[in-house]
Amino acid sequence: MEQRDGRTAPPALGVGMVGYAFMGAAHSQGWRTVGHVFDLPLRPVLAAIAGRDAQAVRAAADKHGWAAAETDWRALVARDDVQLVDICTPGDSHAEIAIAALEAGKHVLCEKPLANSVAEAEAMVAAADAARSRGQVAMVGFNYRRVPALTYARRLIADGRLGTLRHVRVSYLQDWLVDPDFPLTWRLQREHAGSGALGDLGAHIVDLAQYLTGELLVGVSAQLETFVKERPRLDGAATPRGPVTVDDAAVFTGRLASGALATFEATRMASGRKNALRLEVNGASGSLAFDLERLNELYFLDYREPAATAGFRRIVVTEAEHPYLEGWWPPGHALGYEHTFAHQARDLVEAIATGTDPMPSFADGLQVQRVLSAVEESAQKNSVYTPVQAVEAEVR
Repeated sequence: MEQRDGRTAPPALGVGMVGYAFMGAAHSQGWRTVGHVFDLPLRPVLAAIAGRDAQAVRAAADKHGWAAAETDWRALVARDDVQLVDICTPGDSHAEIAIAALEAGKHVLCEKPLANSVAEAEAMVAAADAARSRGQVAMVGFNYRRVPALTYARRLIADGRLGTLRHVRVSYLQDWLVDPDFPLTWRLQREHAGSGALGDLGAHIVDLAQYLTGELLVGVSAQLETFVKERPRLDGAATPRGPVTVDDAAVFTGRLASGALATFEATRMASGRKNALRLEVNGASGSLAFDLERLNELYFLDYREPAATAGFRRIVVTEAEHPYLEGWWPPGHALGYEHTFAHQARDLVEAIATGTDPMPSFADGLQVQRVLSAVEESAQKNSVYTPVQAVEAEVR
């Protein structure tokens, strides 16, 4: 295939996506955009999207640019024009779809958290390892790693700009469950979601803490709480309200492998907070601070500067030298949430083309799942310190 400028277009990479709601729309935006921004070794093609409701999935396909619509994810996995399966479904189906796709010879991208249990995540890692020997790759979608300011923060920490790490503080606050009459959706049912704020928001901040520091959490002490025990049913059952079987909020402390301390708060009951992910990392030589609601900014303190002039420095992360910015706008022109999905797509396409291991891998997703499991165990045991099951690989 020849492009308008006479160059040969890169080979096509057929993408099939399962799920079409909020995450499906975000992933669609990434796949639709990435090839127009970055020079890629493969050309993503939006081949097909799958969902159970024929009318709704057809509407989603038309809206987001997918060529075909399927009502059975198995049919999507079997399609010859799909080489990569992108999973954007509730957690209870992640393992089944991912393992089937890998066994069918497809590459896989799976939304976070990787699974609803450690056992499911372990089975997914085993399938990914087997597929890797056949040249397939599998990645879990922790998109906040792809915020340029956070990718740059990782670089500064890895370069030793903070010195010996001592503290990590991360909170992720939302308020969409404050209303006690908010309906009993799948995210409030353990059999579908696995957990509540812990898996939905806590998975992100656990991954970020480990990614930024390059260290694993080795133990946690936790508390979980469900403030609203029952909510209005959506299924028209005789009983108008049904039980909420997941947590509304999670608060826990942790220890990193180096001995540094970490604190975490995840809640969907923080009135007035829409999507407030904030973090700070303190080291012997400096500190970093970030707020997702100002995601083009990173605050950096060099503690070695003279006290008379020392202070947090605001870095506007929009320069061409910053991560991912070579494909976007001139300095000072801000990026947003949706761009993280284009960055995620770029990194995965390049890993597929070069045969390298993508990050975060399914093994990284399993590590997060083990932390979440330890948090739940600790909360059940009155906050007793609970070790996190050891992993073989280091954080990437």
